[in-house]
Amino acid sequence: MHDLLGRVIETKVTDQNEDYYIVQCEGFSFQFDKKEADHKLGIGAQVTGFAYENEDHDYQISTTIPKSQVGHYAFGTVVRSAHGLGVFVDVGLPNKDFVVSVDELPTIDGLMPQKGDRLMVSLVVDAKNRLWAHLADSEIFTAISRRATTADRNHDLTATVYRLKLAGTLVITDDYYLGFVHPSERDHEPRLGEQVHGRVIGVRPDGGLNISLKPRAYQAISEDAAQLLATLGHEASHTLPFTDKSNPDAIKAYFGISKGQFKRAVGHLLKARYIEQSADGITLTETGVKAANEQ
Repeated sequence: MHDLLGRVIETKVTDQNEDYYIVQCEGFSFQFDKKEADHKLGIGAQVTGFAYENEDHDYQISTTIPKSQVGHYAFGTVVRSAHGLGVFVDVGLPNKDFVVSVDELPTIDGLMPQKGDRLMVSLVVDAKNRLWAHLADSEIFTAISRRATTADRNHDLTATVYRLKLAGTLVITDDYYLGFVHPSERDHEPRLGEQVHGRVIGVRPDGGLNISLKPRAYQAISEDAAQLLATLGHEASHTLPFTDKSNPDAIKAYFGISKGQFKRAVGHLLKARYIEQSADGITLTETGVKAANEQ
């Protein structure tokens, strides 16, 4: 039995009852739901299916073949957790979810996978013929990943967290690029399996991505500040002859906002260190120029 579970096997029909065909492989019996058969099966008919123990602890085969199998990794969806046991992952079977043991999961509750998160798992069979889900390690993610190019810089992306490290968060994008999020590029540490949204801030020589989960400058500041930042960015000198002492009508005519709005926008940009202010006007800093180019 140990070498059959978690795999696609060939079986033959030996009996039936009202709901199931009874099929056998290597002397072991499994049930096969009649609802999955597209026609009536006679004794001796062959059935190819995935072998597992269902939630009622009956051995069953299904023609619904999950991508996660013994020796095969694929993403499954977390459906619930059980204290002291681990998290249950749906890999696509109609009546069985598999447990990722608590031994493979973070010890901090806030970093544990939650319902709806994604984990890349294969299946393993223990000495008692129980199937467990097993997390993919970094070697697996490296094997399935693609190399990014500099053309990917500044692109928005969605990624899944697959490893938590003191140095930062490891993710794999929906396009199968590997990425790294430094603690300075996130507002909080994402949990294992969480899907995050970010942008590419660098491409490493090995084809991996450096990713930021923080918003772009224009997303992190007020609308008026973003408009002022963009206006400065379009000026060749990156300078505008306006200060908090400028005429309100001149500010209104040039920017379309009140002097109060202008002063608040300048305050936001000063706080973000995107501009410098003098008696003659406001000028983008080097950081401000980079922020303006992101818009």
